Parts: sequence; structure tokens; C-alpha cells
Amino acid sequence: MPTATMTSKGQITVPIAVRDDLGLQAGVRVRFVKRTDGAYELRPASLPSASLKGFFGKWDDPALTVDQMNEGIANAAAEANR
Repeated sequence: MPTATMTSKGQITVPIAVRDDLGLQAGVRVRFVKRTDGAYELRPASLPSASLKGFFGKWDDPALTVDQMNEGIANAAAEANR
């Protein structure tokens, strides 16, 4: 069973085996969830953006050009300032 030691600042290093099992990478936030039996679970609080692949289904509309996006932004700003 992996273990870690807390520093005087309350910091711990999550052992590599645990990071690998949870899919944790640098910058990923974690949550400490208290269970009904009083123990805590460590869970990823955010998921990597790659995990969203396919979440919204297939996108059939063609991609917008930068000029089309800029025009849309300008139109929205003009509308908001009316």
C-alpha cells in the first residue's frame, strides 16, 4: 500500500502508483470526500480536456474562419452597446 509523509506545511506528495491509478497530472485539482464511515476518499476534482472527446457528439457544421469569428464578436459587441 502506497504511503506518503506530510510536511510541516501540510503538503504531501501523492505516490506515483496512486497518481497513475487516478489519472492525476500536474495542475489537476483533487477533492477530499468524507465517507459515511468517517474515512476520506481522494478524487480528481477536474478532468483533463481530452476526456471530453466525443461528449458533444459529432459536429457537422463547418468550422468558422477567423474573419467570421471576428465579425460575430464585433456584431455581438455592437448589439450589446445599443
